[in-house]
Formats: sequence, C-alpha cells, structure tokens
Amino acid sequence: MDFVAGCIGGAAGVLVGHPFDTVKVRLQIQSIDKPLYRGTFHCFQSIIRQESAFGLYKGIGSPMMGLTFINAIVFGVQGNTIRLLGHDTPMNQFLAGAAAGALQCVLCCPMELAKTRMQMQGTGEKKSSRRLYKNSLDCLVRIYKREGLVGVNRGMVTTLIRETPGFGVYFLAYDVLTRSIGCEPNDRYMIPKLLFAGGMAGIASWLSTYPVDVIKSRLQADGVGGVNQYSSIADCVRQSVRKEGYMVFTRGLTSTLLRAFPVNAATFATVTLVLMYARGDQAGPQECEPAQTSHHAQIQSQSQPSSL
Repeated sequence: MDFVAGCIGGAAGVLVGHPFDTVKVRLQIQSIDKPLYRGTFHCFQSIIRQESAFGLYKGIGSPMMGLTFINAIVFGVQGNTIRLLGHDTPMNQFLAGAAAGALQCVLCCPMELAKTRMQMQGTGEKKSSRRLYKNSLDCLVRIYKREGLVGVNRGMVTTLIRETPGFGVYFLAYDVLTRSIGCEPNDRYMIPKLLFAGGMAGIASWLSTYPVDVIKSRLQADGVGGVNQYSSIADCVRQSVRKEGYMVFTRGLTSTLLRAFPVNAATFATVTLVLMYARGDQAGPQECEPAQTSHHAQIQSQSQPSSL
C-alpha cells in the first residue's frame, strides 16, 4: 500500500510542479547572448502568451511514465537499507536516501533527458511547425536510433552526482525536522507538520545540489539541432563560467524553490490521505507517539515522494 500511495502522491506532485520545472529548464538553457526571458515570472508569462498554458506542461509524459518504477526503486532501496543498517538514525537516513538516489538514476536519467528535450521543443510557438518528437517515448526511441545507449543515458554522471547526495539530504532533513517538530497523539496539526517538513526538506535538497542540475540540463539539451556545444562535463562548466560567471549556477533557482515546497506538499498530502483511507483505524494516532523509535522510519517510508 505504501508503494501505491507513493505513486499516487508522486503523480500529484508532478501535476503541481511540472510548470515550474519547465520554467527552470528554459532559464537554465537559454542563450546568454540572445536571452528570451528576463526572469522567472517573465518566463511564465511568455510561455503562456506564446505557447498557451499547455506549453508549461510540455514533456510531462516522461516523468509520469517513469513515476511507478522510480517509486519502486526509491521505496524498496530506502526501506531495505534502513533495515540492513539496523538503527533509525539521521546518518542512516542519509545513507539510505543516498543509496536510493543512486540506484534510481538508471531510470531517472533517460526520463529527464526526454523531459528536457520535449520542454525545449517549439519554444515560443503556440503550434510548432517543426515537431522533432511526437511524445516522450518517441523522443527516447529517436535518440536511441541516432546515438545508441550512450545517447539515451546522456547526463548520467551529473544525474548520479545530483541524485545521490540530493536524496541523502532530503531524507536527513526530513528526519531531523520531524524529530524537532514532534508528533503528539491526537495532534490535529499532524498533517500540516508533515507537509511543512517535506516541503522544507525538498528545498534543502535542491539547494545542496542545484549547481549540478544546471550542468545536467545543459548537457542533456546539448545536441538539439545537430550541434554539440560541450565535449564533457568539465568543458560545460568552463564554458558556462567563462560566458556567464559563477551566477550561472543559480539560473532557474527561483522557480525551482517555488516548485519544491508545493510539489512536496501535494505529494505528502496525497500519500497521507491515501494511506489513512486504505488502512482505516490501523493508521490511528498511536502511530505518532514520539517515544516509539519506529515512528520516523514509518513516516519516512510512507511519505517519501519519487522526485525532489
């Protein structure tokens, strides 16, 4: 039931957060010589005006398709790692999250590659006259035919560097926050507390790895139109810093942070409601007793979203 609830909660998070993700990617990748957008809110306005509201949801098929399998990896690896380590401590939460983040990259990287390519397609056009990809699956198939497995896994190293510590920080921050806030039996504010902890943990996670995400987006968008601008991760970093300075690593950060809290809030609310409905009286207030050492591991496994 945790798996089903996590999938439904993750889907809710994707629906809420995808427009912010589209804005983030557009800002990260736009040319510094000919910028299309002046900032986060201008980007929102431009996409809606030029491409309609549906433009904000370009590429949503890819994260929706990969959601179930990514949740399976994250929930399974995190839960088994905690049991293997034997003790529910903040450090073990970090290690379990890092392990889950590393293994889910196998699916996360191709999924985000397709998402990024779809988000960049038809920029500034309400009805794109030159659609290279029909949908996310068609995008991956075309990339595979043209570049093989290497092309489908473009950006894998940067995804691994981002996701491993990112999920570790998420689990650690969420565990520390839930311990600090506390959860009393019959506490009417239990769900708002969990939402707050999840949202803030998501923000902490993004702040810890955001510069890597900028490089990942640029590498995955590179090659669109047949022209490759970067030869490696180091070359991408060098060119980006030389042309735009170190502030390049904050490109799209505002929309990312605006996205992080509501996405995690929507995910946690949905997961909690699904579990409460499915388990009935079994998920009563007695599970929230602070003295029980299993409380944080239980809340963690029930509520962890599939994507930061």
